[in-house]
Amino acid sequence: MRQDGLRRDELLRNGAVMRIDARLPVRFGPVTEAGPGDAVLLPAGVAAPDGLPAAWLLPVAAGHALGCACCQPRDAAAQALGGLFLRRGRGEVGAFRSVLAVLGPDDAGQVRAALAADPLVSGRYRLA
Repeated sequence: MRQDGLRRDELLRNGAVMRIDARLPVRFGPVTEAGPGDAVLLPAGVAAPDGLPAAWLLPVAAGHALGCACCQPRDAAAQALGGLFLRRGRGEVGAFRSVLAVLGPDDAGQVRAALAADPLVSGRYRLA
């Protein structure tokens, strides 16, 4: 709590408390909708548009044969979005304000599931 009684993610504007959501928005659409300030999330094997940060949904290797919960790998969408965020933080890709997911329905469902269930993904990204 701040001295004015608001949380860090809240702002008082015109007498109303407004929540600030600093997570990066993820939207779905064709690559032609990508613009400056966007990163793109693509299926494996698809070339990235020139000049835009990109991540790909790659097959995920299984954990060890026992498959215990602690060794279960994160799904492809969580790994791709997590890696993109990490590369952004390291300065390995240009800064971006949103992610355009250029995916088919099955892959889009995987991204939506990661946004809903993976705590690292949902802490950094949100549905637009």
